[in-house]
Amino acid sequence: MLKEGDPAPDFTLPDADGKAVTLSGFRGRYVVLYFYPKDGTPGCTREALDFTELKPEFDKLGAEIAGVSPDGVKAHAKFAGKYSLKAMLLADEAKGTIEAYGVWKQKKMYGREYMGVERSTFLIGPDGTVLHSWRGVKIPGHAKDVLAAIKKRQ
Repeated sequence: MLKEGDPAPDFTLPDADGKAVTLSGFRGRYVVLYFYPKDGTPGCTREALDFTELKPEFDKLGAEIAGVSPDGVKAHAKFAGKYSLKAMLLADEAKGTIEAYGVWKQKKMYGREYMGVERSTFLIGPDGTVLHSWRGVKIPGHAKDVLAAIKKRQ
């Protein structure tokens, strides 16, 4: 389990346009890396819209926002286009990054157990270390909480 001060696992994942994005490419900037279960679901849509709404404020603080899910590039492109999302969406179909961050978990719904993404966010510092993590995220107010955490560090 990643904790504050740990080096954030590097990754290379395709964005919604199929362009390769690496964590190390953002060195010198804050990175808000949020993991979510599925494109287009009500909770995931609300979370993406909340980050999109606050993106200008994150930009002013020198922070990149990237959402990661096991959905593919085409699903991300459709999701981003439908809702005019401004945060970068990264496809992790192989779940390598999802597993490296420890967010691939056993979940339960309606008495059924299955494996899925635990909604989680990691604030990664300009030096590539984990500054803060939020696990089992509840969506209302979360994007504002992440923004406040960056402001405290400025």
